[in-house]
Amino acid sequence: MDVPFPPGVKDFDFDSLIPGLRGVDLGLAFTKITFMVWLAVAIVILFFLLSYRRPRIVPSRGQWLAESVYGFVRDGIAAPVIGSQGLRFAPYLTALFCFIAVTNVFAIVPLFQVSPNAHIAFPAVLAIITYVQFIYLGIRKHGVVRYFRTNLFMPGIPWPLYFLLTPIEIIQTFFFRPVTLAVRLFANMFAGHLMLLVFTFGGFAMLTSANLFVALLSPLSFALAIVMTFFEFGVVILQAYVFTMLTASYIEGAIADSH
Repeated sequence: MDVPFPPGVKDFDFDSLIPGLRGVDLGLAFTKITFMVWLAVAIVILFFLLSYRRPRIVPSRGQWLAESVYGFVRDGIAAPVIGSQGLRFAPYLTALFCFIAVTNVFAIVPLFQVSPNAHIAFPAVLAIITYVQFIYLGIRKHGVVRYFRTNLFMPGIPWPLYFLLTPIEIIQTFFFRPVTLAVRLFANMFAGHLMLLVFTFGGFAMLTSANLFVALLSPLSFALAIVMTFFEFGVVILQAYVFTMLTASYIEGAIADSH
């Protein structure tokens, strides 16, 4: 197998699946990434709808799995992080966790082998949703003036320090939070996919090499690709958990009585 070019960022660009739009630079082009996002949405919705279609006291396998996922997010994230009000946010956090987990798992599914979150646009949208939500909840709980005053002007410090600390708080709370939330998910999925490409394409390149010693080492590259696939599975679930956990943390900070 000839490998004409090494893997790089170009491997994250996909043409439209609609023949008439191929090669056209359109933001709304229906690409492989777009298809995976819609597929993930359908999988999550159908999973919970079918699991709870006929709920039983003794749950079926599907109902048990759905309840386990919801219970994990409710008891492992919403309740410990947000506290007594965590139950009201558990459905949203569960949907968020499941959506990110499914889109991430696509990175190791044959024929897909890339996560939509390896494109910064999708983590950015999820981060913006979290950003708008925690600001809205904070304003609704404390009012506009009190919310921004307590976030930007920490009590109990000499007023001249506000000239130093307030710009830092603005950057940290209203800029770094959504940016780091998006970049963390994007960077992990981008790097994971790129590593799988390196070991897979590297194996084929070594296999077809004229150097016998290099060709004999090609199974090692393929073996590392398999190992990295299992490692990537752990990463994709962990990143879904981390994103959901941080979202819960931001919500808790917005509605905390300490404001």
